[in-house]
Amino acid sequence: MRILMGCLSKLSKNYFFYAKKTGCFIKHGHRLPVFQKRSILGIFKFNNQTVRIIMFHDQSEQYLEKKYPPFVAADLNIYNETIGFERVERLKQLALPLERKVWAHVNSTYEGGGVAEMLKSVIPLARGLGIDAQWHCMEAHTEDFFFVTKKFHDLIQGVEQPFSTEELHGVYIDNSLKNFENYTVKADFTIVHDPQPCATSVFGNYEGPKLWRCHIDTTSANKLIWNFFLPFINHYDGAIFTDKSFVKPGVKKPVYQIAPSIDPLSLKNRQLTKAEARRILQPLFEKHNIECGRPIVLAVSRYDIHKNQATIIKAFKQIKEDKEVREKNPLLVMVGNTATDDPDGLAMYGRMEEERENDVDIFLLMNIENNDENIGALMRLANQFVHVSTKEGFGLVVTEALWQGTPVIGSNVGGIPQQVVDNKTGFLVEPFDVEKIKQHMKYLLLHPDEGEIL
Repeated sequence: MRILMGCLSKLSKNYFFYAKKTGCFIKHGHRLPVFQKRSILGIFKFNNQTVRIIMFHDQSEQYLEKKYPPFVAADLNIYNETIGFERVERLKQLALPLERKVWAHVNSTYEGGGVAEMLKSVIPLARGLGIDAQWHCMEAHTEDFFFVTKKFHDLIQGVEQPFSTEELHGVYIDNSLKNFENYTVKADFTIVHDPQPCATSVFGNYEGPKLWRCHIDTTSANKLIWNFFLPFINHYDGAIFTDKSFVKPGVKKPVYQIAPSIDPLSLKNRQLTKAEARRILQPLFEKHNIECGRPIVLAVSRYDIHKNQATIIKAFKQIKEDKEVREKNPLLVMVGNTATDDPDGLAMYGRMEEERENDVDIFLLMNIENNDENIGALMRLANQFVHVSTKEGFGLVVTEALWQGTPVIGSNVGGIPQQVVDNKTGFLVEPFDVEKIKQHMKYLLLHPDEGEIL
């Protein structure tokens, strides 16, 4: 319970307890109506009661969100300095035939995770090119929907666990149907992202061509769950994968390879001097008693089993025993956000608190204020960035760290080797090779000038 309360203290005011026995929601002792829209972020047992962590949504009661976020069209000319005038003009020319066409995106969350992060830049960019870009977001009709889709997500990434026909049909298919009840995505072209909305391809509710885009590493996908998804995938007009090696047997439609991307001019990716980064981070450091000036080993990702945060904590705790490293007095700062479509995040955060064992040099942060600007500043200020996932579709946080000029210790999986050039822009390791991770952590802590070169 202590860990649970510690987790809650780091969440926003929109998170509540749900007591199953009494059937009511509680916030500061006040009961709330049970019909409010909600997402379940975690389930715990306490005093023989099921305690659920809830995130409420302010939108009106509906399933597929009809009001996408109000993004303003981007001025493409601001990218001239970053990518060059010629490339910007080429983009404008390519977009001319698409002017006033509707380009829709469907996913399962507006906040948290790489897809939402990417769409926040793609939508304004497309609108700046004269395309009517839209963003539709699924909602959970039943409170276990995102638990089931997270299980499917893990199965597709090779984490074996049991699943039932009730979860496949009674939860997943029924929720997909409910989202499209009396609703049609009217677009000239639609991209549907990841497994959560994948099954919606068969309901006849998309006007115009539609593609399924898979952002996750499918190389070790559970055969049964992949075969379950195949009919839905083949009902699209094509499929997009981050890497051709992720394409599994049975996909009968055209396949395209497109890497994810970051917006180099977003608040998070604005390139800073170290002095600017320190100024931005001062309120965050003061709030969490983080001592400015000490070298930072940084890790940023969702709290998730595939992100392998426990190995980072283990390696850091061990290198602190090294006399040379101890003289450098480093900190490990780990930052993550929760997402409405990832209900395991809070429980994983609790597990990392246990791994930390009250180590005063390890800071586990969640849902920090001024997230984008603070993350960008941390990336710039860090001595090194560590991302040793066991599965990784691409890893946009690696892109962001490299963009800020921070050397990366990354695992040799998924899309990370596409970004990190071993011994040139960072180091590649096997995900659980603690000795190698420690070796590179120590090298970068003892040789910061070499880190700048990397």
